[in-house]
Amino acid sequence: MDSRVSRVDEESAATYPAGRVRVPMPLIRFRMPSGRGATEQPNATGDGNAALTPVFWLMVALTGVAAGLFGDLMMLILFTMQRVAFDWHGGSMEAAVAREPDVRRIAALLAAGLFGGLAWYLLRRLTPGEKTEIDDVVWGEGQQLSFRRSLGTSVISEVVVGMGASIGRENAPKLMGGAAASVLASWARLSPSQRKLLLACGGGAGLAAVYNVPLGGALFTAEIMMGTITLPVALPALACSGIATATAWLYLPRHVTYLGVPAYQFSAPLLVWALVAGPLIGLLGCGYIRLIGWVTHHTVTGKAAMLAPVVAFGILGLIGFAYPQLFGNGKGMAAGAFLGSGSLGLLLVLAALKPLVTALCLGSGASGGLFTPTLSTGAVLGAAAGIAWSLMWPGSPPGAYAVVGAAAMLGAAMQAPLAGLALMIELTGSGVAILIPMVAATVTATAVVRYIDGYSIYTARLRAR
Repeated sequence: MDSRVSRVDEESAATYPAGRVRVPMPLIRFRMPSGRGATEQPNATGDGNAALTPVFWLMVALTGVAAGLFGDLMMLILFTMQRVAFDWHGGSMEAAVAREPDVRRIAALLAAGLFGGLAWYLLRRLTPGEKTEIDDVVWGEGQQLSFRRSLGTSVISEVVVGMGASIGRENAPKLMGGAAASVLASWARLSPSQRKLLLACGGGAGLAAVYNVPLGGALFTAEIMMGTITLPVALPALACSGIATATAWLYLPRHVTYLGVPAYQFSAPLLVWALVAGPLIGLLGCGYIRLIGWVTHHTVTGKAAMLAPVVAFGILGLIGFAYPQLFGNGKGMAAGAFLGSGSLGLLLVLAALKPLVTALCLGSGASGGLFTPTLSTGAVLGAAAGIAWSLMWPGSPPGAYAVVGAAAMLGAAMQAPLAGLALMIELTGSGVAILIPMVAATVTATAVVRYIDGYSIYTARLRAR
């Protein structure tokens, strides 16, 4: 190699700290004529502690396949229980629930509470101390996830969600993606840093698989689980989510989750509303996050946990006589808001009740996610506020306000605005034309939550050490 180029490399290595030296070294060793290094771009520095070795890449691919297959399994369980409980055969779950008589609805929820309470109680008794909180493991000291307890928790969760419990369905595939990564990391004897990154990739890939959102899943991994969007994180995150999503197509459909959402167009009333509504959604988000945190730390324990879900799900069933939209994770509720259906009064009631019944289910000891319940709350809240706003300044349909409201609530509650925006676009296949109002509302809502409180729906649920 030319001595002048070698001297430039030596000087550059002396000038920049170790973190700015490319690892692994590129195949082309000599620099550009300027002598400046590729690591001048901050996200292109070395791998850090989690070396992206060939073995690690193989584990990323296997984790993606496993996350996709477990996602299919979890959704198979969910859909089977929906058919058994509510004679659902595709289409809107909300419509299937509404068609059933009140007796069948409450019977399904009482059965779910009885099964869930007993099953979770026995599982926790048989697997004491075993970890099933992927967020805590990735953000903590890197303990292993228990595969058997994760599988048991996930199966029970999907059964009760399928029977109408007001909790999210995504926690199970997210957990199983992480559990599969934990097993593979141990098998491959990865370093603690590699294990942490692989678990984060598995969690995001599980979410991506069941919602058909590879970009959103990758951003979930990078922005939330790892807290950094650098090449050494983004590349495996995107690869794992993409593989999981494609694998899940073996059973799950390839289309967007929310079908038929129109391509809403930008308007001045929508943009001004977004700037006004964003901070208000942030304030409500703070209360929502605190509610979730409070019930998490006051969950029913001991033998009472066997009956608590029966009581909680029974109360949900009674409320569901008047508002069957509250059954399940809230997908149907959000879909209706995105399509512009529902009166102002109904949307306001649903926006108030959905967080309460979700907190009630979680407080009873039920294990489940918050992704769709949070999104659906933002959607109906946005649609209701949009209807009221249009009385003063018409210009956009309620569905456009619902999409913006959902993005703002999701980004603020997760404390992840990029992931929130990407997920909404992928979930609806819409939103590009109204991206500026979505950005305005999401940024302001997320900033309000960050500066007033700072917790997210994930950090609020972390257990005491």
